[in-house]
Amino acid sequence: MADSSAEGAAPATGPWRKRSGIVDVAARAGVSQATVSRALRDHPSVTAATRAKVRKAASELGYVPSAFAAALARGRSNTIGVVAPWATRWFFATVIEGINEVVAEHRYDLMLYPIGPSAGAEPQHFDAMGLDKRVDGVIGLALPTDLRAAGTMRRLPIVTVGTYTAGIPGVQVDDSEVGYLATRHLIELGHRRIAFLGLDPDDVYEFKVADDRYAGHCRALREATLMPDPDLVVTTGFLAEAGEAAMEELLMRADWEPRRMPTAVVAVSDELAMGVIYAARKRGLRVPEDLSVVGVDDHDLARYFDLTTVAQPVIEQGRIAAKLLWDLMQTGRMPDPEVIRLPPGLIVRASTAPPR
Repeated sequence: MADSSAEGAAPATGPWRKRSGIVDVAARAGVSQATVSRALRDHPSVTAATRAKVRKAASELGYVPSAFAAALARGRSNTIGVVAPWATRWFFATVIEGINEVVAEHRYDLMLYPIGPSAGAEPQHFDAMGLDKRVDGVIGLALPTDLRAAGTMRRLPIVTVGTYTAGIPGVQVDDSEVGYLATRHLIELGHRRIAFLGLDPDDVYEFKVADDRYAGHCRALREATLMPDPDLVVTTGFLAEAGEAAMEELLMRADWEPRRMPTAVVAVSDELAMGVIYAARKRGLRVPEDLSVVGVDDHDLARYFDLTTVAQPVIEQGRIAAKLLWDLMQTGRMPDPEVIRLPPGLIVRASTAPPR
């Protein structure tokens, strides 16, 4: 029996049938495409009778208007932009998780703009991307100063996490207090030679987190009448492999004699602290008998290392930032206070003990 359909044509029914568009709805209802768009948005310029006719035609054809197109018609994209130097590092990924929870509640999409070295996006290039045409608001994670001040950013509602610029609302943990709590804990245990690992090699991005934590470390030392020792400070960044390298550096400075090593280490992140613990054990040093180690964050893996840490509410920073941005987008008013500073908290586990 001959096939009555044209060769190669998609069947009229089933999963491959052609989807109806606004042109089809307009033709069936006998109105213009603009009228269809306005009718489906309940625009007051369209009469009730015309709205009913358009809705009936749309229903018969199975037409569903695009939410994105509808948002654009209202001058919105229904998208929030997140600008971050790194998207895969634990802190940034966890903040983004908190942001996405709130964004999803409002039926918005989240668009990620990584600007770190691996992303190949220099700040100058990023500012020229026309971000204001793609998103309705921006959350910046540890944004460099020049991006926070850039014209593109200033044209959009923006909230920062981890950095502060006057006139831009933000969410931060008190990083000076982070360093202070970690070091004071070790001093109270009786330690006097305390190394600090973490001054940031990526200072091209002007992140002040490590600097602020070091300032808190120095404050705790001075309160105990101890002088900060440059020989006990290693520039590392935040990653585990840098902690391993820093441990080797400390041993080298001590001429590979464990007895000349510091008795304790403050690491600027838990990942860094995990690298320190790994390297110490490779060199035959016991944690905490020979070396006490404190990290920062309360990383998901911290408890598996039994790591003493200064916890910060990472996912909550993302949630709060997203809620601040949503309110700013709706009202246009700055929040009070302009910057929400969240307190850190010490969690004592088995990686710290009094010195031998």
